[in-house]
Amino acid sequence: MNRRHRMIALIVIILFISACSSSKSSNPDTDQNARLLPDSSGKYESPVTIRIGTTVESTKSLLEGETLVDNQYTRNIKNNLNIIVDYSFKASPANYNQKVSLAIASGDLPDAMVVGPVELKEMIEADQLMDLTEVYHTYASPVIKRIVDSTDGEALNSVTFNGKILALPNVQLRADGVHLLWIRKDWLDKLHMEPPQTMEELEAAAQAFVEQDPDGNNERDTIGLAGPSLTGRLYANFLHSTNNLYGFDGIFAAYDAYPGYWLEDSGKVVYGSVQPGTKEALGKLREMYLAGLIDPEMGVREDPGESIVSGKTGMFFAPWWAPYGPIDDAVRSNPEANWQAYALPLNRNGEYRPHMSTSTSQFVVVRKGYEHPEAAMLILNNLVLGESQGTFTTERGPTEYPLRLTYAPTDETEYEVKALRQVLAGTSTAEDFLDKPEYKMLLSDIRNIGPVKLGPYDKYDIKYWAPDKNRAMWIRGYSLMVGGSPLVDNEINGIFSATYAQTKTMESRWPKLQRLEEETFLKIILGAAPLDAFDQFTEEWIKQGGEQITREVNELNR
Repeated sequence: MNRRHRMIALIVIILFISACSSSKSSNPDTDQNARLLPDSSGKYESPVTIRIGTTVESTKSLLEGETLVDNQYTRNIKNNLNIIVDYSFKASPANYNQKVSLAIASGDLPDAMVVGPVELKEMIEADQLMDLTEVYHTYASPVIKRIVDSTDGEALNSVTFNGKILALPNVQLRADGVHLLWIRKDWLDKLHMEPPQTMEELEAAAQAFVEQDPDGNNERDTIGLAGPSLTGRLYANFLHSTNNLYGFDGIFAAYDAYPGYWLEDSGKVVYGSVQPGTKEALGKLREMYLAGLIDPEMGVREDPGESIVSGKTGMFFAPWWAPYGPIDDAVRSNPEANWQAYALPLNRNGEYRPHMSTSTSQFVVVRKGYEHPEAAMLILNNLVLGESQGTFTTERGPTEYPLRLTYAPTDETEYEVKALRQVLAGTSTAEDFLDKPEYKMLLSDIRNIGPVKLGPYDKYDIKYWAPDKNRAMWIRGYSLMVGGSPLVDNEINGIFSATYAQTKTMESRWPKLQRLEEETFLKIILGAAPLDAFDQFTEEWIKQGGEQITREVNELNR
């Protein structure tokens, strides 16, 4: 080595030592400059801390003695990745978005958190986000990439701005956006009624449930149809297109009405909430509520699920996964409560035409300047791996897993229903699905469904199940076979929104317009305002920015 080369080497060593000595972690127990091992499921050589924002609900998936800081999920992440999860803020589901907005406005951001499309756009405009392009392409696991690819580019396009990936998108089931009619079939059988095909039959079923004592206690104390909670929505909308529990999505669809969605109409895009069909559906809901067929405490009840669990409600709208919610507890309270799901009611043409969701609605974002942005991706890889291996011991899904996003192929529910039917019929085995790792729970479901599903295997009433054999598997299997089968066995003529994103004017005007819409529609249904208040709402909506927003949405779709 000549003198010049020795000098260069010496300079490099000095610079390296200087860089190391000047990089001090704020947490003495962690090394924030730890080197990551070179594969996407690897772990840090030294502990790395990530501070996140999270929701705190009822910690349903935590085991006895666990806390948000120390539980099976945080321990799993520490053991597998050498990542320590800490919390920047915690909030109830009702207050989480407010906490996120405060963090954005103040610039005091956690290292990572889950946000919706509105908050994502705000953070991009404030230049608060880390470029995750290299993180995604380098560290996303093959399974997550296959799931993201199942959206035909929709998921990555939703987080790509000026050629940069600025968030990690979830991928959710199309099934999560279809709100089925869940009914106490044992009540229907007792009253010698069939599942209601039309709105007229649904109204008759609700009336019978209220008036004919289906629970047999000789009191008029039952509810025909549940309604949304104090913080719930009357219907899903283009910004929140999935998982609307206890709303009236199915009733609006029966009138070919899609409030909250942007609809193609004769070559242009219109807003569904200001269309005549929405007014007609509101009129029917108003009639039903004033007749006592809808929960009288609708809109003020904190948890409509309580009346379902206690056996007082006969019908509600929810996605396929309702057994993960109130139905499990309802069956615990009454093992004969035969809740069944239906792709009903149909519209006047005899079609089932629900609104459909976007494949991506939630995002993990990483603050600009965080030293280890790849940590967020590794945590998500670990979640998907844990779910596929059945690592997490919980009956309700890993709801407290840090930075939890849904990762599922868009057709996962329907695919699993068909696969499980084949396995239960004996025409397929687990080996036939070994090349489908993206359906991460399928092999576990195949192995575990046998003890909880009693014969005949093509009958799904509650008497053909054994919930106590394996409660977690029963919840999963009942959700799939009871909640998922209507999506397989019926023609779903779904309606998509022309956009699931905000326009420029929406950023300043939409919260006020949304409030106007929600308050007016709720008052109409409750009888606090006449049905014709809809016409005044339409005029106000147009004047207060709706006309400009509609122009912008049309420009987006040219």
